[in-house]
Amino acid sequence: MKLYSYFRSSAAYRVRIALGLKALEFETVTVNLVTGEQRGSGYLDKNRQGLVPALELDSGEILSQSTAILEWLEETYPQPPLYPAASMARARIRALCQHIACDIHPLNNLRVLFYLRDELQQERESVDRWYSHWIQRGFDALELEVSQENSLLSLGEQPGMFEVMLIPQIYNARRFNVSLNSYPHLVEREQRCLEHPAFAAAAPEAQVDAPQA
Repeated sequence: MKLYSYFRSSAAYRVRIALGLKALEFETVTVNLVTGEQRGSGYLDKNRQGLVPALELDSGEILSQSTAILEWLEETYPQPPLYPAASMARARIRALCQHIACDIHPLNNLRVLFYLRDELQQERESVDRWYSHWIQRGFDALELEVSQENSLLSLGEQPGMFEVMLIPQIYNARRFNVSLNSYPHLVEREQRCLEHPAFAAAAPEAQVDAPQA
């Protein structure tokens, strides 16, 4: 499989984590979002949405949208599972994941921030305030949910789909200097996950296209 990715894309980060958790081999193909490579004809031929990630299968078929890719991986490679066995528990995890994918991430995607800055002529301070507002609103809800859990991770001692979604979102929050002092339970999950080999290998700084110090 080939994963069309960019090291700082949180959506691509999600898929890298899941591929690692399921111990699947894949080749990374960099799509440089800064230079606009995702809008070039070469990439649009593969993914008309012009977004990363995209996953090219051995058959040549191409999947787009990180959540669709994650669900395909779970259905096609069910071991180890990323969802709990009980249907109600799975529904609850999916709700947490959708809170990140649908309510938090779209409002602080770089395309949105660039539109605020370039098209609406908002100052950097206003753009940063927008970003922080929606991160905090989203994390407030997630922190409350997680604080009521008895387990440290969504699969007990093992990370699952919620952590696959959460860790890239926390990475983005740190990148934009959002204080995480109010979210000790989320940060605890982050710290536990970053010790896992799959999360370490998927981290932005571990990617071949990440700038070297």
